[in-house]
Amino acid sequence: MSTSILTSVAHQPRPQQDTAHKRLIATCATASIAGVAVLVAYGFDYYYLTSADDRPFHPKHLMLRPSGVIGWWLGIFGASLFVLIFLYALRKKWTWLANRGNSRHWFNFHVLMGVTAPVVIAFHAAFRFRGIAGMAYWIMLAVALSGIVGRYIYGQIPRSRNATELSMQESRQLQERLTAKLAAQRLVRPADLANLFRLPSAKHVERKSIIMALCTLLWIDFKRPFRVAKMRRHALGWGSKILTLGGFLSSRNAALENVVEVAREQAGLSKRLLFLAKSQKVFQLWHVVHRPFSYSFAVLAIVHIVVSVLFTSR
Repeated sequence: MSTSILTSVAHQPRPQQDTAHKRLIATCATASIAGVAVLVAYGFDYYYLTSADDRPFHPKHLMLRPSGVIGWWLGIFGASLFVLIFLYALRKKWTWLANRGNSRHWFNFHVLMGVTAPVVIAFHAAFRFRGIAGMAYWIMLAVALSGIVGRYIYGQIPRSRNATELSMQESRQLQERLTAKLAAQRLVRPADLANLFRLPSAKHVERKSIIMALCTLLWIDFKRPFRVAKMRRHALGWGSKILTLGGFLSSRNAALENVVEVAREQAGLSKRLLFLAKSQKVFQLWHVVHRPFSYSFAVLAIVHIVVSVLFTSR
């Protein structure tokens, strides 16, 4: 197959807002990591080397305690993050909000803030989780962890670039187009492609429990980078193998990388179609668990904030 055809499939022009969104997500994630690194560096002796009884005598206590200057602002920032997190749920109910932005972009920010907020609140509480605040924190952590799982499951359901779920017919048509493109190429050995597409049978997946199906999905995704690297190694010379760290990094061979991209997309789509029924069941179950935890955390957080404001105002 010609390079131009592969390029048209694997690298179709993405909207400019998609690129800007990725950069914004990367910037926010980098800022979050940098902020945590600064807090760890500044408060390491206070948070980790000073006992709870000795903290009131520490020179940074007035700054880092929950009601201190830094601690208080961390609490405000953490609470603000959770207010913004709930906008994603409200977006599905309010038409004027639903028409603003891309659903996938909203979801990515929802996940990023859901992961960042527990870390911020942990520093706000100076890693002391007691009473209502402690209960709220552990529920919040459960919400964050379940959110990570939910994001992974969400990615297992075939969707278009605008986050609209593809029908089975649309998914099959896309799969057929990708299969035809790969069948015509001559850069990658058929045996390597077959290894990349190796999946359990439909009957085997159907017999699996939801938990075992999720574990199998994780295992398949874990093995895929190694299979892609093997596919690259067989198509590259020794020099390129070294530069790509054994095929784990992209090579300078544009035609090969186009084939790899199409193969990776095809393998992912085949996996998602095979596990579609299980993924949908897990996603429905995830909603049943995730929402009550989210709402209970919101109630406890509001109680904590109200009590804190009333206590500090006296």
